[in-house]
Amino acid sequence: MNDNKKGLFQMDDGRNLIVTFMLVSSLFLLWGICNGMIDTMDKHFQEELGLSKSQSAWVQFAHYLGYFLMSMPAGLLASRYGYKWGIIAGLLMVAAGGFWFLPATHINALAHAGSVSPTTAFAGYLAGVCAIAAGLTFLETVANPYTTVLGPKQYAATRINLAQSCNGIGWMCGPIIGGKFFYSKDAAGRSTGSETLYIPYVIVAVVVLALAVVFYFAYVPDIKTEDEYHLDEKDTAVEAKTAEREVKRVLVYFLLLLNSAVLVGVFAMILSLILSAMNYNQNVVWMASGVLLFIAAAVLIPVARKISHHSVWTHPHFSCATLAQFFYVAAQAGIFSFFINYMTSELPAIPTSVTSDLLKSWFEPSANGVVSLSDKGAANLASLGFLCFLTGRFIGSGLLKKFSAHKILELYGIINVIMCFLVFLKLGWFSVVCVFLSYFFMSIMFPTIFALGIFGLGARAKKASAFIVMAIMGGAILPKLMGYVADQTNMSRGFIVPLFCFVFIALYGYCWPKLSGAEGLHEVKATGGR
Repeated sequence: MNDNKKGLFQMDDGRNLIVTFMLVSSLFLLWGICNGMIDTMDKHFQEELGLSKSQSAWVQFAHYLGYFLMSMPAGLLASRYGYKWGIIAGLLMVAAGGFWFLPATHINALAHAGSVSPTTAFAGYLAGVCAIAAGLTFLETVANPYTTVLGPKQYAATRINLAQSCNGIGWMCGPIIGGKFFYSKDAAGRSTGSETLYIPYVIVAVVVLALAVVFYFAYVPDIKTEDEYHLDEKDTAVEAKTAEREVKRVLVYFLLLLNSAVLVGVFAMILSLILSAMNYNQNVVWMASGVLLFIAAAVLIPVARKISHHSVWTHPHFSCATLAQFFYVAAQAGIFSFFINYMTSELPAIPTSVTSDLLKSWFEPSANGVVSLSDKGAANLASLGFLCFLTGRFIGSGLLKKFSAHKILELYGIINVIMCFLVFLKLGWFSVVCVFLSYFFMSIMFPTIFALGIFGLGARAKKASAFIVMAIMGGAILPKLMGYVADQTNMSRGFIVPLFCFVFIALYGYCWPKLSGAEGLHEVKATGGR
């Protein structure tokens, strides 16, 4: 059957997998809700535990640490046992993390009673956040590449963006749920968020257990994809000596070194947190990290030389996709997690006429008598941002059916560089509008980078997707930098961090045809993939 005449979910053998696609898309809704709630949690801990913006970013660190630690096991499990069992394993882990919030809430109650320290209570919540993220890692590692193979390959980016639209719906609902339970107050106006924070997570745990049963009995075929780059062919002596191979090995070396730097940085940050709590000097940690990176630089030289054509790392469209995803999630996590901080501190004066009884809980008088947005109001307003995000996904899915994916990614990347710069300039309501527009133009980036990165990798796409999911660790590291900039200056100036992230994403979109040897993902035609 001609690919151009097939529907989005029509396979070569005539099977229509739209039901399977809808079932898998429900997973995107699930992790959208979980991520949306995470993004409203920072301000809660700032208020409850007196944390700075940079300190509250440990929530994002714990969340994305789960992704970093479990992405490779998720990829290996999916490769060995198939998509179905990868999904079921992820759902069970999410359920375990959701139920953990019950004892975490008890630990927090002990902290309020003075039996344990607030740091212990915070660590208890972070453990639950990390456990849920570990389960979501399995779902994302499996579901993202799976949507790309449920139909003709030229519509891979369209399918993954449609599925990610469900993620947008979940992300839109997450802040509303988080605002209701994290920023709730009693009749006397006292915060009760620490007492009700566990409720949505326990509900999520029950729902995912039911989903695990559904997936156990559902039809989830393990579909093989085409090996565009002939990764299973043997290297010849001539190929191994070409200049192209040497250039690729240099690229692989720097990518491996960057991954090593991220890994060392992760453990350095964890050690710094522990030493800080024990009032020990943290400088020795960072000095040791520098020595480790120097050793890694020497050790990785022979490793990179031995990497052959069989490795996905020798294909720069994939290698650079891991970097692009690292910077995208870093930008996304920073903007999403500090949205409430931005809206409660950077909004211009709000007229008292807008504070109707219906929206009374959205506003509160500040110290100078000016009406400002409350934390709960900002959490609810975040849903408007995710509505822009969702709208961008739907519109982007349509555009990706007509234009090459890398061109749309490049355009959206450039626009978001401009949006972040306008927020950085602190131009009042105009900058506020730019924050919402940044949501719109971020919408297609994650799934599009994913589809561009695993293009043509055949059976190795499962392992490759694990590396791309591992790159999500950017969301753990750079938001702390954004929070530090905001602590030292103001929240508007913090947007300089995602600005530079979007510069790299735009460059990846621009360079993708040269990196992949393909004309485009919409009209897929490999011209020099090997």
